[in-house]
Amino acid sequence: MTPVGRILMSLMDEAGSDLTLPELLCRSAKRELDAVAVGLAVMAPDSTSELVAASDQSAHELEVLQLTLGEGPCVEAFRTGRLVQLAELGAGEQRWPAYSAHLLERGVGAVFAFPLRIGGIRLGALDVYRTRAGALDDDDLSLALHFVDAAVVVLLHLQDPALRDTLGDRRLDDAVDGFTTHPEVHQATGMVSVQAVVSLHDALLLLRAHAYVADRSIIEVARDVVARRIDFR
Repeated sequence: MTPVGRILMSLMDEAGSDLTLPELLCRSAKRELDAVAVGLAVMAPDSTSELVAASDQSAHELEVLQLTLGEGPCVEAFRTGRLVQLAELGAGEQRWPAYSAHLLERGVGAVFAFPLRIGGIRLGALDVYRTRAGALDDDDLSLALHFVDAAVVVLLHLQDPALRDTLGDRRLDDAVDGFTTHPEVHQATGMVSVQAVVSLHDALLLLRAHAYVADRSIIEVARDVVARRIDFR
């Protein structure tokens, strides 16, 4: 089983509580990455944002604060589409003047924000906060990237009937591998964007909506778009 598959399978083992899968993912990432807090947020190109999940109340407050201020690692990671690493948060930090002061007050020593994306489509960010300063070592960075991939799968496919069925058995690897390796999803998103004259972000939402209504997987719908069996004009 792939690392992403193992993460998702562990989340399903914990499912059934009052916590959502995104919340369980944040809590798991907090434990595995030795973090003090982990937050997951979905954002849109028009700057609207929605906090999806947090590992605990402290993480929730940190996420809401930066979304309110309009500055911080999450905002920057989404805007640039790049990993934001601040391995040492000093008193003189000027990167995010207002937000940095709050991080220092809460004893945060380092913060890392990973963009959630599919190709050129940006979905949001996963934020990892640590009390101790210092960069992520190679093992932690690799693990964090696996959590990022798992977060993308959860966000985009949680309502996908095919994945819902798959999450309950050992075919999880097929669903995860299909999502991360099939270029049809990326290609179809671009085609839908042109056909419907919408942004890539909205094109992906159209693909998801069509898949949900048709009770099919997004990969199946994407293949039909690429094969020109489905047209969004």
